[in-house]
Amino acid sequence: MPDPVPRSLRRVLLGHELAFLVLVAVTGAIGGAWAYFWQQTSAESLRLNAQHVTAQDIRTLLFRQVQEAAIARLRDVPSAQRVYANYYDDIQTHFNALRQRSASRAEDYAIQALQEAYSQVQATLVEVLGDAYLSNRLARGKLLDPGYADSLVHGFEHAFENLIGLLSQALTSQSARVHAWIRYAPFIVPVPLLIACALLLASRASLTRGFVRPIQALLRDTQRISAGELDIRVPTEGVAEILDLARGINQMAQDLASQREALVEAERQAALGALVPVVAHNVRNPLAGIRASAQLLPHADSAAEVAEIGQGIIESVDRLGRWISALVSYLHPLQPQLSAQPAVRILEAVLEMLKPRLAEKQLRVVYGQWDSAAMVMVDSDLMEQALYGVFANALEASPVAAPLTLAVSREREGVVMSIEDRAGGIPFLPRPSDLTPGPTTKRFGTGLGIPIAFKVCKAHGWTLAFQVIDNSGTRVTITAPAEELSA
Repeated sequence: MPDPVPRSLRRVLLGHELAFLVLVAVTGAIGGAWAYFWQQTSAESLRLNAQHVTAQDIRTLLFRQVQEAAIARLRDVPSAQRVYANYYDDIQTHFNALRQRSASRAEDYAIQALQEAYSQVQATLVEVLGDAYLSNRLARGKLLDPGYADSLVHGFEHAFENLIGLLSQALTSQSARVHAWIRYAPFIVPVPLLIACALLLASRASLTRGFVRPIQALLRDTQRISAGELDIRVPTEGVAEILDLARGINQMAQDLASQREALVEAERQAALGALVPVVAHNVRNPLAGIRASAQLLPHADSAAEVAEIGQGIIESVDRLGRWISALVSYLHPLQPQLSAQPAVRILEAVLEMLKPRLAEKQLRVVYGQWDSAAMVMVDSDLMEQALYGVFANALEASPVAAPLTLAVSREREGVVMSIEDRAGGIPFLPRPSDLTPGPTTKRFGTGLGIPIAFKVCKAHGWTLAFQVIDNSGTRVTITAPAEELSA
């Protein structure tokens, strides 16, 4: 079964954005539905209450019309007809308001029935109030009789009760819907929100699974690759862009591993090529001396001469042994154990070890700038061994009673230690990783003191430099970088 095609980062981000939009839309829809429901409910409640009040006003106006018109007629008030007409106009205005606010066919029928009942009452009133030949006032006074008035408006009252009942029923239904909404809203409203949140969480999980976690793994593994772990393989998972990047990084790491192996092999061959002549030179010379001495032994004339030749052979063998030991020490990997130490203490310890040789040549130690508070992070044993060789070279080359100047100072680049002799200047400028021996007049040296000093300083992250001073002497400068300082 073929592997599914991975989604692109654009699609993942689009899904995340759509989920966010859905969440916003659902939240807005819920808020809008809630606002619409309350607006409609409030408007309907106001309408029903207005209809109820208007119907009550019509009933009140009708009773006032009957009473005031009847009283005006009994008193033979000429304005009775006008009073009747004014009430009629007001009631018709109220009926118009009822019809305009009606929202259902049932309300229309109830309002029409109420208006028809009112028309029947009006017809009776017109007949009674318009007859100028009533037998007497007592006959006309029956309009003030409550029983007669009740019978006159009986039909109107029935229609009025029907309309009021219809409006009350609508208000009751409205109130029931509000209570039902309030009751079920805590359970209904969260459902869309939960769905939207689930969409957002699913989108976030998809983004995390397809992009965030793969990019974190990519960064972590690329850091390990940059540190030299070229056998690491970045997981090929996530969106299409991450997959392509992971495959490219894995291919790059594989290519780098192959190139590193080739480079290491080339460097190994180059190192062997550089080391073989040095080994041959330092082994061949003592062997040649030993062979020459051995050839002289048969021709020795005395025991003293034999002893002298034998001593020369022993010295050559010892020199060869010391050189091999120094070479092994140089080739051995260094792992400095750093601790905070005053820089001056390192120089003073080396001077203490060389004190007998200083006294033998009557050399004077001159102190230049001597900052005893300057601290360095150093492996004291390794650095003393390295500086011992540098000091020993200066002592061997210096004439009797010559000065040897030491200085320690704190500069912008770090702590600077210097050793300056007056031995006429070093005949060659040493270079790091150079094992080729330079010109020397020492009998007991190995020629590896300076290379070992370079290696120890490099292991500490320090620099070692040689400078000839006007052909009168040599200045050796050791610099500990500022970031290596300790307060």
